[in-house]
Amino acid sequence: MEEKISKKKAIEMFEINYLDTLESGTYKSLSAIHSFLFGDIYEFAGKIRDVNIAKGNFRFAPVMYLEVALENIEKMPQSNFDEIIEKYVEMNIAHPFREGNGRSARIWLDNILKNELKQVVDWSRVDKEDYLLAMERSPVKDVEIKVLLKAALTDKINDRETYMKGIDASYHYEGYYVYRTENLQDES
Repeated sequence: MEEKISKKKAIEMFEINYLDTLESGTYKSLSAIHSFLFGDIYEFAGKIRDVNIAKGNFRFAPVMYLEVALENIEKMPQSNFDEIIEKYVEMNIAHPFREGNGRSARIWLDNILKNELKQVVDWSRVDKEDYLLAMERSPVKDVEIKVLLKAALTDKINDRETYMKGIDASYHYEGYYVYRTENLQDES
């Protein structure tokens, strides 16, 4: 149900131009995206996590340093592609929420790219395994994720199909693929 509910919220986010109301690149905007997507699912939606978390052998930013890390990430420049991806990588390392970080952060990243460069990632052109491996290695070396995402950039920044295919791809990276946005749009 989480997938269905939050994907419907992602569709709504596009339909009401919600992202246009947010200041791109801030923790506040990421929190707002997370809250919008998951507010009907998690009571912690949009709130900084209060537990330490890890994925595999990687430990995300410890809770005791999380607020300072988010303040520093927010101050990072975002005037070109490399700076934007570096900021995205740092936000991934911070992983400010208990669940839903990747899905929220990819929308957040596209919002920065859209506002700063008039481009977005066509996530349907980014292979799941390539993406996950590149993100896993990105804290040490971010060249791979930069090359992967740069190759998938498009200027279709307001294109409904690009956005919806991107939501489906983004959810697929996290193991959610039961519902397709094209089918949920009919229910909205």
